[in-house]
Amino acid sequence: MKKSVAIGVFLLLGAGMRAQVPGPLKLIQSIPLGDLKDGDFDHFQVDFPGRRLFLAAEDNSAVEVIDLSTNKLIHKIMGSRAPHSMAYNPDSKKLFVVDDGGPNQVEIYDGTSFDFLGAIPMSAHADASVYDPAGKLFYVGNGGRQAKQDFCLISIVDTTAGKKIGDIKIEGADRVEAMALERSGTRMFVNLYNKAAVAVIDRQKRIVTDTWSIAQEGRNNGSMAFDEAGHRLFVHARDPGKVIVIDSQSGRIVMTLPAAAMVDDAVYDPKYKRLYLAGVPSISVFQRIGEGDRYDLLGQIPSAFHAVTAFLVPQLDRYYLAVNHHGNTEAVVQVYQVIP
Repeated sequence: MKKSVAIGVFLLLGAGMRAQVPGPLKLIQSIPLGDLKDGDFDHFQVDFPGRRLFLAAEDNSAVEVIDLSTNKLIHKIMGSRAPHSMAYNPDSKKLFVVDDGGPNQVEIYDGTSFDFLGAIPMSAHADASVYDPAGKLFYVGNGGRQAKQDFCLISIVDTTAGKKIGDIKIEGADRVEAMALERSGTRMFVNLYNKAAVAVIDRQKRIVTDTWSIAQEGRNNGSMAFDEAGHRLFVHARDPGKVIVIDSQSGRIVMTLPAAAMVDDAVYDPKYKRLYLAGVPSISVFQRIGEGDRYDLLGQIPSAFHAVTAFLVPQLDRYYLAVNHHGNTEAVVQVYQVIP
């Protein structure tokens, strides 16, 4: 049976907000990003063994490199025209950047010198991706409407060899967005943005095995988070602005959570059983209570103009939010401490 927690959430937004002491996130530092112009960021990626965080400054044609030990900007990679998403292989020490600003391609950079090593061609609208650190495979969405095709591709890049080893075809799709991997199995979940659906893919067989519609609850599904242990897939729909909670075993919609319409990054932290949504005008943090389908809103932390790019580093209990340069506001990465 479908449920909703809207009433409880709006009560929390009212009088209950006063009880949020100290709150789920505490801003502890802002990292200046130098002379960036107005424009959006897209996604983060981490090299945890090397204690570095990479940020795709999409509209500034750069990848920002941040030292996680000192919380300082240490380098800018200027080779990409419109970087979107990334993967880092700490064994091969290579950074892979999805770029659709000129030729659609995945660019490869040396993780130490940041020298450009080569590029792997993609179809149009190379953008969303997900990295499998166990298999060292990078799954990149491309194709669809911008390629004048009636299908999208999930291209598979071997990050050890530095080459494409195959494609997964999603028939009838014209745009793919966020993806999530099942670590204990072979499935991958892919948001089909204009279809108001989620494609379920068998990564081993490289085929679509199912498609789950969310049209009855929302459309334009961009971001996604996955609670694998709890068998819950969180899909954010920008129209009308809500999180659709799906049983990842059956595809059944079990409930919805209210959310801002503009959310670009979602992440679930299994350690604290929390869902983080980076949106405008705030970061929303939900707490799963018990083993059932109850999610309490812990807080809404005011963000900044179009600050919708965020990343959780659970090993550090740190949450990073990219704030765009806008007018007299300088571009920074805000560092938040997770409060248990």
